Amino acid sequence: MEHIRNFCIIAHIDHGKSTLADRFLELTHTVPPRKMREQILDQMSIERERGITIKLQPVTMNYEQDGKKYVLNLIDTPGHVDFNYEVSRSLAAVEGAILLVDATQGIQAQTLANLYLALGENLVILPVLNKIDLPNANIPRAKNELTHLLGADADDLLLVSAKTGSGVKELLEKIIKKIPPPHERNSQAPRAIIFDSKFDEYRGVITYVRVFDGVFQKGDRIRFLATNEEVEILEVGILKPDMEECKSLGSGSIGYVVTGVKEISESRVGDTLTLASFENIIPLPGYREVKPMVFAGVFSEEGDEYPLLREAIQKLKLNDAALFYEPEHSKALGFGFRCGFLGMLHAEIFLERLRREFSLEVTMTVPSVAYRITLSSGEVNIIHSPQELPHPTKIRLAEEPIMRVDIVTPKIYMGAIMQFLGERHGIYRDTEYLQEDRVVLHYDLPLIVLLVDFYDKLKSISSGYASLNYEFLGYKEVDIVRLQIFIAQEEVEALSSLVYKEEAYQVGRKIVDTLLCKIPRQQFAIKIQASVDGKILASDQINPFRKDVTAKLYGGDYTRKRKLLEKQKKGKKRMKVQGRVQIPPEAYLAVLKR
Repeated sequence: MEHIRNFCIIAHIDHGKSTLADRFLELTHTVPPRKMREQILDQMSIERERGITIKLQPVTMNYEQDGKKYVLNLIDTPGHVDFNYEVSRSLAAVEGAILLVDATQGIQAQTLANLYLALGENLVILPVLNKIDLPNANIPRAKNELTHLLGADADDLLLVSAKTGSGVKELLEKIIKKIPPPHERNSQAPRAIIFDSKFDEYRGVITYVRVFDGVFQKGDRIRFLATNEEVEILEVGILKPDMEECKSLGSGSIGYVVTGVKEISESRVGDTLTLASFENIIPLPGYREVKPMVFAGVFSEEGDEYPLLREAIQKLKLNDAALFYEPEHSKALGFGFRCGFLGMLHAEIFLERLRREFSLEVTMTVPSVAYRITLSSGEVNIIHSPQELPHPTKIRLAEEPIMRVDIVTPKIYMGAIMQFLGERHGIYRDTEYLQEDRVVLHYDLPLIVLLVDFYDKLKSISSGYASLNYEFLGYKEVDIVRLQIFIAQEEVEALSSLVYKEEAYQVGRKIVDTLLCKIPRQQFAIKIQASVDGKILASDQINPFRKDVTAKLYGGDYTRKRKLLEKQKKGKKRMKVQGRVQIPPEAYLAVLKR
């Protein structure tokens, strides 16, 4: 174990984590040059297209220094706040973390959040400035911010360029010197924690583990402590970054275990593995239970695809521990699932993975948050959808989730951002100065205002410089109503939403105007209405197609034209019966984005 180093890279989004991991792999010759490509640890096509990391990805590297051979286990982590749970699981499996800061942008909101997570795990922090090769890199300012934040000496900061490879070799040597090797917990039995897993069609569930005590090898009979299931190990190995079989995984190692388990529920992230022959084993500390913040209904477009949708969500849950789901039934949309996400990007990625990996076309309802409702009888319920909201006469108290929000921004945009937050029901806490020209604004904001277009507006106001991080704070009393949307006299449950009572008209008007542009015209008139408690707040109509019956006329008296128009009018009157309106997917998306 003296020659093992376990570490991860944490940073704000787009600060160069995956690029730095690429340079590590090249320098240690883990990946042959013919197989090397940019962002090689980003395995999913959607990660490569968007240029963001969605899943944590472990990799084992071998490196020789001063005649000694070292095993370096790296975990590359996401930077977006919606995938914070991936970061927290990575930190629990390592002894040190590289805190990467972009020299052109300085410290950002997610840099602070990830740093506090790492300090909470008592990890060794290595501060590193990246992108020093760029002409607009402000190295002195970034150095001052980092030393002010960490209380470190400026000489301890490493300067690297992940793109060119400058300083990467020195960073590897410092990792070996500064990050401590793993140590055993003095347990009497072998123990390993599951920090991630995935499903393979042929080999079943493959679990990614960090071994804390003892040795696991092929042929051992092991037990999952949470479910008490016993299975035999079919294969153990390390990730380079593809799976590579080895004889055994010893203390301090990070690798994978193939058990052939087909029941997805038997393998849980945070569970402890041990050998079946040992009894009364104390499980390793798992991970805190993640609380989904955004809830939406997910339904298959074809009713007979419900079993496929259930199987697909189960497999994604295995690979995405932050996902929450439970069965749900809708009169209009049939059988589906109420899914909980950590944010809107998380929901968007989930839908995209359903389409790409499982070829499923699904309908997603308007996202809502988890409101806490106290009924007149004193009973307290948590509701996740507009359909669950009781009648106003039965509600004693309604409460919404409030988030503690940190916004890092240049000082010149401070006034405009504070005005924007005030309009979004924000409560000011305090201001923290990183440097003379950069501040951190601390606010309390309702979660519902963060869902729709908050981030886009914030970036627009700050010319792209502001960054955002948030965490759950608690509940606060609120006056909400259910806004129903009717299309052709039929309620569309997927478009219903919970809104503030004082904003119901503006939101209803906006949705009606959006649908007016997105729903195609039919042979009959389509009425679109927004309603609250049976009262119509906004209404409009898509006029039907109308044939030009006067096109064949080329002269004569005006009464000839009038006669044909009156005849057409009578025919349209007979077509007053409404047909069924097929709402296109882009209409749903347009309403989600408002």
